[in-house]
This record gives sequence, C-alpha cells and structure tokens, in this order.
Amino acid sequence: MVLDVLALMAAYAAGSCRDLPSTVYVSTLVVALSAYLAIRIIYQTGRNPLISATTTTTTSPAAAAAAAGDDDDNQLRKVLMLLATFATEITYTAGLGPPGGFQDDGGPTLRSAGRGQSARLAAFFYCNTAAFVASLSIVVPLLSSRLQRMHLELYPPILAALLGLMGAYTAGSSRDLRTIAYVVALVAAVLAYILLAMAIALKKKKHDVDLAGGVEDSETARPPRNEKDGQLEGEKGSKNNEPMKDNDFVLLLATLAASITYQAGLDPPGGVWSEDDKLYGRKAGDPILLSTHVERYKAFFYCNSTAFAASLVVILMVQSKIVKGKALVIATMILDLFGLIGAYAAGSCRDVSTSIYVIALAGAVLVYVVIHVVFWPDDCYVSNQKDKEVEKRRERLLLLAILVATIAYQAGLTPPGGFWDKDDGESGHHAGVPVLLDNYPRRYHAFFYCNATAFMASVALIILLVNPKLYKLGIRCYALYVCMMVGMFGLMGAYAAGSARKVRTSIYVFVLVGVVIAFLLVQLVYFNIQAVWKQLLVFLNVKKEPTSNSDSANTTNGSSSDSEHNIASNTEEESKKKEYLMTLAILAASVTYQAGLNPPGSIWQDGGNVGNPVMRDNNYPRYNAFFYCNSTSFMASIIVIILLLQQYQKKYGGFLLYAMNMVIVVDLLGLLGAYAAGSCRDWETSGYVIALAVVVLACIMIHFMLLYHNGRSKGRVGGVQEINTLPVNHS
Repeated sequence: MVLDVLALMAAYAAGSCRDLPSTVYVSTLVVALSAYLAIRIIYQTGRNPLISATTTTTTSPAAAAAAAGDDDDNQLRKVLMLLATFATEITYTAGLGPPGGFQDDGGPTLRSAGRGQSARLAAFFYCNTAAFVASLSIVVPLLSSRLQRMHLELYPPILAALLGLMGAYTAGSSRDLRTIAYVVALVAAVLAYILLAMAIALKKKKHDVDLAGGVEDSETARPPRNEKDGQLEGEKGSKNNEPMKDNDFVLLLATLAASITYQAGLDPPGGVWSEDDKLYGRKAGDPILLSTHVERYKAFFYCNSTAFAASLVVILMVQSKIVKGKALVIATMILDLFGLIGAYAAGSCRDVSTSIYVIALAGAVLVYVVIHVVFWPDDCYVSNQKDKEVEKRRERLLLLAILVATIAYQAGLTPPGGFWDKDDGESGHHAGVPVLLDNYPRRYHAFFYCNATAFMASVALIILLVNPKLYKLGIRCYALYVCMMVGMFGLMGAYAAGSARKVRTSIYVFVLVGVVIAFLLVQLVYFNIQAVWKQLLVFLNVKKEPTSNSDSANTTNGSSSDSEHNIASNTEEESKKKEYLMTLAILAASVTYQAGLNPPGSIWQDGGNVGNPVMRDNNYPRYNAFFYCNSTSFMASIIVIILLLQQYQKKYGGFLLYAMNMVIVVDLLGLLGAYAAGSCRDWETSGYVIALAVVVLACIMIHFMLLYHNGRSKGRVGGVQEINTLPVNHS
C-alpha cells in the first residue's frame, strides 16, 4: 500500500503540472510527506516493543479500559480512512482534469482565458494539491498498526484536507463574485455551525457534571456487578453498536455525496465554452448553461453547493464525539438528499416537463411503498424474519442504494456522448445540449429515463431506510426490494442504451441483460416450486417426521451447545464474506458503468461521427475488446448483487457463496481485460499491464498454496474433528 501511495503521488505530479512553479510546489509537498512518513515509521518501530511489553502486565480494569479505548480507536480509524480515501479520489481526479477542460494543445483552458481566470486556476490547483497530499498523509499512517494512536497529529492534515477541498471547490466552481460570495458564506456557515454545536455540547456536559454532584463517589458507591449485570452490560453494548453502524452508513453517504457534488461543481452539466466570444461576452471555461439557461444553472449551482456543504457538515458531526444528536444528523442528511434531487432535476434536463417527471419519480416510489404497507399489511407485520436479519438486509440495501445514486447522479449530469460546445445554425445544434439527443434521440431518451429512474428510486430508498418504522415493514413485505430491483433494471437499461452506438453491440448488451433477468426468474421459479412441493408433501403426510427417543434426545442435548456455536461462527463468517462481496460487486459495477458511458479515448467533437467513441473508429478491435470485457464485468457485478439480495440465502448459503465467488472471478477478469484494452494504445504498453496482472495473480496463487500446505501439515487431526462437529441438518 505504501508503494501504491507513492506511485499515486508520482502520477499526480506528472499529470497535473504544466509549468515549473506547480512542479516545484507538488514535488516539495511529495518529498516532505515521504520524509515525514519515513521518520514516523522509524520512530514508532523503535518505540513499539517497549509499549507492547508494558501493556501486557496491566491489571484487568486497565485492560478493560484499554479494550474500550481500542474500540474507539478502531471506530475513529474507520471514519478517517473513509474520509481520506474519498478525498484522495476526488482531488486526484480533479487535479488531472481541472475545471474548464483543456485546449487542443493540451494546456488548461482557464490559463489563457485572462488574468482573473488564470489566478482562479492557480488558486484551485494549490488548494486541490494541498487537500490531495493532506489526505494521503492521513491514509498511510492509518494503514500501519504502529501509527494508529496519532490522533493529535492527524487533526492538522484532516483540517488541511477539508479546508483545501472547500477552497478548491470555491475557486473551481464559481465564475463571478456572486457565486464566490455564496460559497464563501456557506463555508463560514459550516464553521460557525460547528463552533456553535461544540459550545452547546460543552455547556450541556458541564451542566450534567454539576448536577451529578461527583461522578467518582457514585462510581465507588455502586455495588459490584455479578454475571447477570455483566450480561446486561453486554446487551447494552450490543445495542450501542447499532448507532455506530448507522454512523458508518451516514458517513459513507455524506462522503459520496461530497465527492459527486464536488466533481459536478467543477465540471458542470452542459459543458464549458471552448473559446472566447466577444460578441456575446462569453469567456472560455465558463459554463454554457450560464449563458443559455441562466435560471436552470443557478438552480443547479445552489442545490449542488447546498448538498456539498451539508455533506461536509454531516462528516464533521459524525467525526465529533462532542456533538450528539441522531435526529440532527438525519435532518442534515435529508437536506443533503433533497439538494441532490434538486441539482439532478435542474442539471440533467433542459425543459420544465422532464424536470417535473424526474422529481415525480421519487414521489412515486414513496407512494408505492406506503400503498404496499397499507394494503398488504399481513406480510409486513407477520413475518419469520428476525430483527437481526432485517438489519443485515437493511445494511446491504442501503449500501447498494448509496452507490447506485452516486453513479446515476454523475451519469445524469454528464450523459454519454458529451455536449455541443458551440451553436451551429446550419445543422440546428445548440451549445449545452447532449450530442446523443440530436444524433440518437431514441437511445438518449431510453438512457435518460432509465438513469433517472435508478437515481430517484435509490434516493427514495435511502430516505425510507433511514426511518426504522418504515424500513422494517418495507423489508418484511419486500416493498423495498421491489424498489431496489426497479433501480437495478433502470441502471442496466441506461447502460445498454448509453454505452453502445451500433445494433451489434447493443444486441450483446441486451443479451446480457436478458441473461440476468432469466437468471433471476429461474431462481424465483425454482425456489418457489420447491417450497410449494414441500408444503404439499407435508399436507399429504408423505414427509416423515423426525424420530425422537430418549437416547437421541440425550445425544442431541449433549451436542446442542457445540453445534449452535459452530452454526453461529459459520453464520458470522458467511455474513462477512457477503459484505465483502457486496462491496466489491458495487464498486466494480460503478466503475464499469461510468467507463461504458464515457469510453477511453473520448468522443468525436465534430464531423460526421460526433458523439461516437474515437477509439471505435481508430482502433476497432481494441475498442471491441474493451467494450465486451467491460460489459461482461458490469453484468457479472449485477448478478452478484442480485444473488446477495435473495431471500433464500440462509437455506442455500453454501451453493450461493460458491456461485458468487465464481461470478466475481469472471467480474475481475473482465475488469482486467477492459483496463488493459482501454488504457493502452499499443501492444507494448498492453503487454506491460498484462504482465503486471500476471505477477499479481502469481503472488496470490503462491500465497494460497503456502497457506494450503501449512494447513495440511498442521491440522490433519483438527480437520477430522471439524468435520465431525459440523452441524447436521435434521430436516
């Protein structure tokens, strides 16, 4: 990972700099960061053995306190790692693709657009680079167990990363003094809100301590706890873990919302002017919508900026241990979601009717769930699903909905094919209008409505999953599953319509979509037929009842505790595997979805093939390799997600896990093939990428072979015992 981070810094320095001052600035920051991390690692390596030696001789109360502190450290570590990872991603992307785009000679457009625009570009670059390096300085220490207790030392880079993000957003997204003043006012409001919330929390804490009349006396007067008290404490601790999980998902949603609004602010919908026009007062790098649809652009800008600021507020509230109040965090998050809805409705459309349609989609999803719960209440209130199962299903649905909303938001604001960058009176093209709409109107409308359905269904699902009273009923009666499946099919339809331009490639994508639908239908029919057949056998008394006598009862009672323990451990391990598979499948689906809609090599900006992929005309075999590998990976990810959302996982867990592992292998191989075909233009560089992949796969195979060999040499007897103690299905 350290090698990965160093390569990332080198790539950023090579790809983002165009002159000597910027190169010196980035190189200085990179060298300073590398030296700082090396010194810290050497220092902590020499100091860590003494710390571990002293901590082993502590008493049990001290050990308990240390364990509690480790839990807090791990929670904070998760929060900081998520924040730093996404800050690194968005600043890296924005640094390589600055606001305003590039000219034909490869230089940034804003640099040659006047003194004011070049100064704004410089301010964006320095703030963005500072945020990028600061986020990397958070990532590397968190990867090492020797550096996890560096809270005070991590706060300065956290503050630098957040302030750098806000500064870069202000410089890169604004074009006049009014919008700059609005963003600066939002930043000031965020800081004032944080200070006010901290002051109120500190005052309340001091007031509670004064009313307690001495916490230490009450602690010493407390009677010793017995085993029952300890059990109650354990139950209380397990209940306290639920808000921690909620905070994790709220933080994930806020971080993703901050990333997509940040990128949308720097690269607004409709594109930017590629050259100056003194007749109409247009400047290169300014948003086209600001000249053609002023009110729509302002609505998008203010909604997008509000969502960005609300996301930062939520991130800081979740990070702070002083600010308490779940309702306040949820209210801010709802404001964030409504800001996203407003920005999407204003930025993805060019007329009022389609904007109304987009907003009505979210209302339709909410109305459907309410109608389902009201008119079919038996499935909602009478269900065999336990609360723990409902919570696990809710976590997967929420994770999926957050990622679908993220990729659909970006695709809706920047549709495949791009936008016209100038008016053309002869052909009737207008600047800021999607190219795909003029060249392939049916394909564009299919993409737009499918993508809008996926986005609005996901946002409505997130709003429902935040409310415990609604999501428990919705999951039990499968109303939320219907909404999520609608969103998934909308995503597949948008990919099929937006990624292909010819009938041949479209047929391939639609065949893959048909395979997914057929796979789902076969599953539903097969499992339902099995359930009906078993019920029929029970009704006809054909199925034998399990025999029971005293010996079998004693044997069962004697081995019940061991079997229950094995079942619990296996269930927990399978649950973790499913979480990893869900995360991997969603991330693979997100990157392949974006790559399919915006293929490598960009698109033609003029001529007869405008809006079509350049690589398809210049290197057709390579484009086909990329397209088919990318589409296969995308559909494989969708299959894994559908498998993980099935209600029959508990009964057929082993079979489904094996199937998902096989599909994930196909998914990753397709991803590897798409990257090798799309990132290179000659066989030499393609061979380098393939060789790297072979080396990685060889290392993984050697690692697994060593583990397998060690396991066979150490645990032959243990393996036999494990087989004998496996739980038996008596059904």
